[in-house]
Amino acid sequence: MISAVTARGKVHFSFLEGRISSAVFIDYLKKLLHDIEGPVFLIVDRAPIHTSKATMEFVRSTEGRLNLYFLPPYSPELNPDEWVWKSVKHDHVGKMAVRSPDELRDGIAKIVQKLQSGAELVRSFFRDPDLSYIGLNVQ
Repeated sequence: MISAVTARGKVHFSFLEGRISSAVFIDYLKKLLHDIEGPVFLIVDRAPIHTSKATMEFVRSTEGRLNLYFLPPYSPELNPDEWVWKSVKHDHVGKMAVRSPDELRDGIAKIVQKLQSGAELVRSFFRDPDLSYIGLNVQ
């Protein structure tokens, strides 16, 4: 799975097949840019797929429409997207009884769809003091 969230509570996600690579990440960024109007400011960790030459070249090719902001090493609490996945994994998936990978995938999709339809929980993550560096006044 790969995802991005906004302070307005929107969740954009995709399921992936196989391992994630820079090419897969760039394809996701293209979808994100297609689905979101205007500039995109994306907070990412320093995973190799985020810092690769190919990713950086793609970001430059967007001529400022896509901006990546890199978190300090080992700081998942500063990544708003990690808060969403903590909620999905800890509060929901960890309590699911599944019998197959397809059931797990369907269960996760339902959980994420719930997050997508009710933005308040996602907006609430941005109120945490660890995310105050983002500088948003999220009501």
